[in-house]
Amino acid sequence: MTAAALSVFDLSWLPRGSKQALLLPTSFELEAGQTLGVVGPNGAGKTTLLRLLYRFHRPATGQVHVGGNNIWALSARQVAQRVAVVLQEQPSDFALTVKDIVELGRTPHRRGFGGATGAKDDSIIEAALNRLELGGLEHRRLSTLSGGERQRVLVARALSQEPQLLILDEPTNHLDIRHQLEVIELIRELPITIVASLHDLNLTAGVCDRVLLLDQGKTLGFGTPETVLTEHAVASAFQVGTRAEILMPSNNKHLTFHLQNQGTRQ
Repeated sequence: MTAAALSVFDLSWLPRGSKQALLLPTSFELEAGQTLGVVGPNGAGKTTLLRLLYRFHRPATGQVHVGGNNIWALSARQVAQRVAVVLQEQPSDFALTVKDIVELGRTPHRRGFGGATGAKDDSIIEAALNRLELGGLEHRRLSTLSGGERQRVLVARALSQEPQLLILDEPTNHLDIRHQLEVIELIRELPITIVASLHDLNLTAGVCDRVLLLDQGKTLGFGTPETVLTEHAVASAFQVGTRAEILMPSNNKHLTFHLQNQGTRQ
């Protein structure tokens, strides 16, 4: 896998027939190999932004470039060879085995979106299964797995796609603490560019190189966790009392948040 730079220019979106944009013009640059955490309260525009990045929505304004290429100037297959996504929704085809699901990640790389797997495909699939500790489950049907195990299968499918950009929508949902930590470590180690919507600010601060803070479709900040996730910005966006601490264990800066409910936004 190789990483690609991500460039977003004046990106916005509104539902058809609506005059209210769910995402106002948004711009940012992410270097190849960096991890971006997209944070904000419910309704901030996080999911809308992700859908624009993986070409589910066509933007009302602006462009998305992956590796210097406008994704709407590429074919769907070319985009699928560059961008993989793991959504919150659990798969519905429970009759497939774990290996069947992970094998689907190779589809964009085959001619005509079909055909049998070759030796290279098999090697990539096996590596993805092993990375997510799914080797012993590869012949199990999806219907027999826990929610956390299914989430790991979806991440493995995305990795078998060999993307340059990986998009994750709440990647630690359905996971117990052990597997949350494993997915976090995986995010840190992957040699690709990653955009993840996250609800845990401490996780965001600990894992991400850059943070995009959204509220009601507007960008409140983009930059390093220390510069974006300030007490004032977090309190304003989430309507909570906030106390931030910067810890430096072993000379590695770590930002920790303590939040307190301040009531409902009016």
